[in-house]
This record gives sequence, C-alpha cells and structure tokens, in this order.
Amino acid sequence: MSDVGLGRLIMDKELFSLTIERLAQTLMEEFEPFDNVCFVAIQPRGVLLAKRLVQRISIEPGMNAPVLGVLDITFYRDDFRRRDKPLEANYTDMPFLIEGKKVILIDDVLYTGRTTQAALTALNHFGRPSEVTLLVMVNRRFNRHLPIQSTFTGIQVDALDKAYVSVEWEEESGEDKIILFADKQEIKH
Repeated sequence: MSDVGLGRLIMDKELFSLTIERLAQTLMEEFEPFDNVCFVAIQPRGVLLAKRLVQRISIEPGMNAPVLGVLDITFYRDDFRRRDKPLEANYTDMPFLIEGKKVILIDDVLYTGRTTQAALTALNHFGRPSEVTLLVMVNRRFNRHLPIQSTFTGIQVDALDKAYVSVEWEEESGEDKIILFADKQEIKH
C-alpha cells in the first residue's frame, strides 16, 4: 500500500481506474458519437482527468473521442487579487469554438464552486454553448459557496470545511489515488 502520510486513503489505484472507466462509459452512453460535444479541462488539475477520459473513449472500437480544450481561469477567479503572492497563470488551448456545442467542463475536485464559476466566465470568450455540464472526480458536496453542482461525479466526499482532498495522478506522483487530510497542513511535501 502506498504512503499517505497523515492522510486517509479514500480511493486506491484499482478503484481509481474503475472510476475513470465508469465515467468514460457514462459519457459514451450519454453523448456518443460526440459529434457536437467538446471536453474543456480546467487548468491545471482537470487536464489529467480529461486526458484519461479521452484516452479511454478513443480505444473503444468505432468511437470518436471528443475534442479537448484546456482552459486557464487564473485571472477569472474572484480571489486572484486577495492572495499573499502573485498567481502564476497556466496556458489556455482552445483550438475550436464552443458556439452551439455541448461542453463538458472537467475538473478534479468540486469544492466551493468558485473555480467552476470562473471557468464559466472564461468560457464566454469562446462562444455560447448549447449546454454546459460539469464532470468532477471528487464532489465535496457540503462545502459549496455557490449553487453549482456536478452532473457526473467520480466520488462524493463529505468532510469538514477545513479538510483537504488530494487527487494524485500516476503521471505526477507515481500512483493514482485520492487522499483525505483532516487539515491542509498535514500534507507531506
């Protein structure tokens, strides 16, 4: 078993893989053949999830994977001027317009809803979609500050407000897993 420090492992790599599979299957059932659908990953943590989903969908025989865009929301956040240190922006790569398309907005954790709100504002620069749905790996449903909900969810986590959920990816940390920390200060560096 992998080291999680002071945190509690709430999803190991096997369950993580099954969750990605379930989300991909659900998307294929709902949106196949993906003709008028695009994935938009919220930088930085939604990108790995979106890429995994596209990868999984693309190996399905006869299935065309949806186009994937990457959206940076740094300067759309309502707290970007309230931080102790300046934020570093990521890149945006949206090689398509979203006008009239079904957009599946993808992020790793839905917590207060503020990241999603910023992403919805940033999306306006790329057209007016016919529909926007939200897919997240983790839904922290009792900590919302805004009336935003995910349509597709990997796992729901009910935790105290000061708790921290860490989604870790094999590409970055060597193993897929989700860890719950009682406090953000408990995270190993």
